[in-house]
Amino acid sequence: MSSATTSRTARDAMSYRTIDLVTIATLAVALGVTFWAWGKAYAGLSGLAVFSYPPSVGLLGGPWLMAGIVGGLIIRRPGAALATEIAAAAVSGLVPGGTEWGMSVLVSGFWQGLGAELILAVFLYRRFSLPVAAIAGAAAGAIESVYEWFAYYEGVFSASDRLAHLGFFALSGAVIAGGGGWLLTRALARAGVLDAFGPGRDVHERSAV
Repeated sequence: MSSATTSRTARDAMSYRTIDLVTIATLAVALGVTFWAWGKAYAGLSGLAVFSYPPSVGLLGGPWLMAGIVGGLIIRRPGAALATEIAAAAVSGLVPGGTEWGMSVLVSGFWQGLGAELILAVFLYRRFSLPVAAIAGAAAGAIESVYEWFAYYEGVFSASDRLAHLGFFALSGAVIAGGGGWLLTRALARAGVLDAFGPGRDVHERSAV
């Protein structure tokens, strides 16, 4: 195979198809509504005694990081994680009644998606295992935590509180968004929903062995 053919094949693998864009939009709607619902539950849950140590609310952040992880694992193209997370955040803000954070959720969506995107980029969009998904979720949580230090907790958290919040958020991101997103993607692939994508092909290849 010539270098020109190899280069063209690589570009084709990274270019977006119509089905990729439709899937990003579909995921954004489904997960955006989930984000909105989780936002409504958040106020009550964060007030529980178990979260009496304020930085521990970072443990509740994982569900909001899910879109970037799932989008990245399914589409497997540069920008997919970031685009899916921002689009889902936009949907959550546009649902009737919105969220208590208004459209500032778009800023969170950017930082959360960026965290997942950076990890997938480090692996050159070629590794999509559970550990990679968990690391991506942890990175998304860590970056969002730093953003929240200044957006919501300026003058509230001490230095140790900030580090604790980052740790809790990263843990929630790794387990809920990373692990949960990987399991959701795998379940969709096994159900035959993702036959046009990498996860679906992976399932068929394993079945053929």
